Amino acid sequence: MMKSIAVSASLAAVFAVAVSARPTVDERFPYTGPAVPVGDWVDPTVNGNGKGFARLVEPPAVTPKSDHPTNNINVISLSYLPTGIHIHYQTPFGIGEAPSVKWGRCKCELDQIAHGYTHTYDRTPPCSMVSVTQCSQFFHEISIDNLEPGTKYYYQIPGGNGTTESDVLSFTTAHPAGDPSEFTVAVLNDMGYTNAAGTFKELNKLAESGAAFAWHGGDISYADDWFSGILPCADDWPVCYNGTNTSLPGGYVPPYYKVPLPKGEIANQGGPQGGDMSVLYESNWDLWQQWINPVTKKLPYMVLPGNHEASCTEFDGPGNVLTAYLNDDKANTTVPQLNLTYYSCPPSQRNFTAYQNRFYMPGSETGGVGNFWYSFDYGLAHFVSIDTETDFVNSPEWPFVADTKGHGLPTPEETYPTDSGPFGAIDGNYTVNQNYEQYKWLAQDLAKVDRTKTPWVIVMGHHPMYSSAHSSYMNNIRAAFEGLMLKYEVDLFLAGHIHWYERLYPLGNGTIDTGAVLNDHTYRVNGGKSITHIVNGMAGNIESHSEFSSGESLTNITAVLDTKHYGLSSLKIQDAKTLQWQFIRGDDGSVGDYLTLIKC
Repeated sequence: MMKSIAVSASLAAVFAVAVSARPTVDERFPYTGPAVPVGDWVDPTVNGNGKGFARLVEPPAVTPKSDHPTNNINVISLSYLPTGIHIHYQTPFGIGEAPSVKWGRCKCELDQIAHGYTHTYDRTPPCSMVSVTQCSQFFHEISIDNLEPGTKYYYQIPGGNGTTESDVLSFTTAHPAGDPSEFTVAVLNDMGYTNAAGTFKELNKLAESGAAFAWHGGDISYADDWFSGILPCADDWPVCYNGTNTSLPGGYVPPYYKVPLPKGEIANQGGPQGGDMSVLYESNWDLWQQWINPVTKKLPYMVLPGNHEASCTEFDGPGNVLTAYLNDDKANTTVPQLNLTYYSCPPSQRNFTAYQNRFYMPGSETGGVGNFWYSFDYGLAHFVSIDTETDFVNSPEWPFVADTKGHGLPTPEETYPTDSGPFGAIDGNYTVNQNYEQYKWLAQDLAKVDRTKTPWVIVMGHHPMYSSAHSSYMNNIRAAFEGLMLKYEVDLFLAGHIHWYERLYPLGNGTIDTGAVLNDHTYRVNGGKSITHIVNGMAGNIESHSEFSSGESLTNITAVLDTKHYGLSSLKIQDAKTLQWQFIRGDDGSVGDYLTLIKC
């Protein structure tokens, strides 16, 4: 079977115009699985999706003028630059010229034009094989800099090579550092489609009511759960999302495979009858980004990486059915030994490739690295996004140097499917955190904060430093970053990864700062001694809520734990002395928890 699919020569000529490729697709290592992995054995074709997985089509960002467009603008997404805005948009095919936007201060007079560049990667499958309005393969970047802060501007994306021009849209630039105006941020983590309808509704409400921006702390689309329709359930899995319409190895359907979803979890949201998990890795990215368009077109959507962005798969199921499928192109069978490696995923589905191409964060503009670590100011706060997945000692997603102990490229057996990075330089021994570019950048970034302008410093990474559900990765993250954050008096650390809402007491070096707890819902900032930690991983996804493992229980570091509700959080900077936090439940919009941080 052919393992790669080439773009036709005629289309390639169009694509070649104004394309700036990013060196993210790693093709150094052979891939031996199916040309296009499809997570459904009933109908394992690109456009099939089988009996249990109805084809989903989310509306594109720009409604086509024709019923059968040859190209289209599927996604529009905004992000902050230090003194401006970045406009990212996506199309199935190239547009034949450098991308541009018309913009201006008045909706009726777009008298300025900004040009940018395009990048692409050889996604699997390419857009030439799938529905145009559901597929993105060309990613267009336009930066508009030196804008007035706190100002509304209007813009329009012109049509090109079959695309329809956009409506006249708008964005508002960030308040300048030191602006005392109150503002609100929508904060969410771990959000795919499943169980996320309420979160999406409340996110839209915040966007409509004037939220400054959204901050999504990793695990964005859950694209790597494309295979959920071919894995049988294991006894120790809390929730099974497979449907009995999907053929299982050997034909036997075990009783636990038929267990209904828990109360409140709806089958047509990624459950047994399909719904919002596509059976293609890339299509899940397409669908999620098109679903979230009403927000990303309206306000900046700032993201950072999570473990589900790393590669096409994290693990295998009972019987090692993915090992057989991805390694040997053998569907509907099992193998005795787990053998998923870095080589098991198609090249375009390794090493955070989709994540790197599908967003634009201000890494280079703020001294950081791409979409992985960066910072920005807004009013009275300095916001910092860090990468808790790679680029520090014993990171959850290892670099090859950790597999080989520093000696050359690894063999397949020495790798893991989520091996990734490093995305920054390592200056010396890879077992020393201070040698990593991310560590050096964070130290410099925090040291430069002017607390007279931005008294609030808030950091987010995907993996938490603390939780009642303790894991060894927390020790490694604390070893890498906690000392810096305490030294430079970070006020609040936000994380996700664990699929629940957990507000912790102020902590420093593993110790509760009891003097900072004024009451159940008010903490005093105690810079240098403690940081407030919140695990905000309950936006909703196919893996459901987290549960305690056997022998685990609630610990004394936790003030509030909610393992029942999905939703998101609202962070309000009220003034230089007061920060308000609310957990908003997705089912009814009620407040599930609240906290006030005060500076004396």
